[in-house]
Amino acid sequence: MSDTIIKVEGIGKKYRIRHQQAERYTALRDVIADTFSRVFHSHENNSGKPPAVEDFWALKDVSFEVKRGEVVGIIGRNGAGKSTLLKILSRITEPTKGRVELDGRVGSLLEVGTGFHGELSGRENIYLNGAILGMSRQNIRAKFDQIVAFAEIDRFLDTPVKRYSSGMYVRLAFAVAAHLETDILIVDEVLAVGDAEFQKKCLGAMENVASKQGRTVLFVSHNMAAIQQLCGRAILLRQGSRVDDGDPKKIISSYMAHAVLAGNVSLRDWKDRVTNHDGKIVNFEVCDERGSHVSSVFMGDKLRFVLTVEVYRPVVGIQFGVYVHSAVGEGILELRSSHDGLYFDSSGACVTVEGVVEKVGLYPGEYTLSPWVCDRNWIVDIDWVQHCCKLSVLPAPGAHGELGLSTRYGKYFVPSSWSIRDCT
Repeated sequence: MSDTIIKVEGIGKKYRIRHQQAERYTALRDVIADTFSRVFHSHENNSGKPPAVEDFWALKDVSFEVKRGEVVGIIGRNGAGKSTLLKILSRITEPTKGRVELDGRVGSLLEVGTGFHGELSGRENIYLNGAILGMSRQNIRAKFDQIVAFAEIDRFLDTPVKRYSSGMYVRLAFAVAAHLETDILIVDEVLAVGDAEFQKKCLGAMENVASKQGRTVLFVSHNMAAIQQLCGRAILLRQGSRVDDGDPKKIISSYMAHAVLAGNVSLRDWKDRVTNHDGKIVNFEVCDERGSHVSSVFMGDKLRFVLTVEVYRPVVGIQFGVYVHSAVGEGILELRSSHDGLYFDSSGACVTVEGVVEKVGLYPGEYTLSPWVCDRNWIVDIDWVQHCCKLSVLPAPGAHGELGLSTRYGKYFVPSSWSIRDCT
């Protein structure tokens, strides 16, 4: 048996994008004139407009190999080609060029609903997925109770899955993918749909699949801490090309290095975000005590965050915040308006929100920031812009600078008072 379970050779994937012209009122005389114009001037293009059809390469000449039992993280910004690559490896779509060799059964969890038939119940879909993977009914039955227990949907097992919430869908889909007998498990960012407890459960299951069962795992995520925890190797995609491959810590640092410097960052066209399109963070400012834009701050200084948010429909109880990550994507702390009791009810408006940190307690180092907007119950991400800018924290002159603080011993400085007394 070969040690290589996945072999990807020069694959590319091309899509044809159609540009729809802006709609306008068209009279019959316009239709007649346009028809004659196309007949007599079809060879000309003097309009200056972009072509109606454009070729877009989602993947360009990507090659790599994966050994049996490896856990490989695939990272990159939205639009980098990660999901397209996984769809090709899952045989959902064919590459335009190049070839893929897979030595074993593949189980995949990509977009919510992929591989399930909406009219069938959860029970029927479990057996359907097993049959597609070539498993016998007896083998599926042996795993059935484990799948149902993991998914926690026993009450709705005989309900058509089209009636499931997105969270129930993902729980069942992951349970099926993780417990059925596949050699390769492919998991996309779809786990972000689940709640925090279930995500932790899924990460534990993937660790078990890799370390104890020796199965190969390909894992796409924007959670750099999860990539570093699970994966022994990472591949970085950028604009459809493989640009780096190797140790996860090194690859994550390369990925994070492309965040822009903090200060005044326009986010209207930022692609790397999770959104339900009810609103959008269009600008993010990092300012010092005087209101000047900054990309670095001394430890102990005052820091201001300003989010400009457009809300497109009525939403009750919006909260705002900023995630702070280490240079390798590990979550360090979270700042949110609800900690200060601030929520916002919107009937559709543009709002500017300011958060203030009185004294920056982060140890000196490089950090990235991810501003977000979500609903009151912390269930729906209205807009979450990931790793959009970098902030440097510098050793402070005076007392803090003399402490010799090192991130080997901690991430955050908390002042404390000490005294000494005699034991007798």
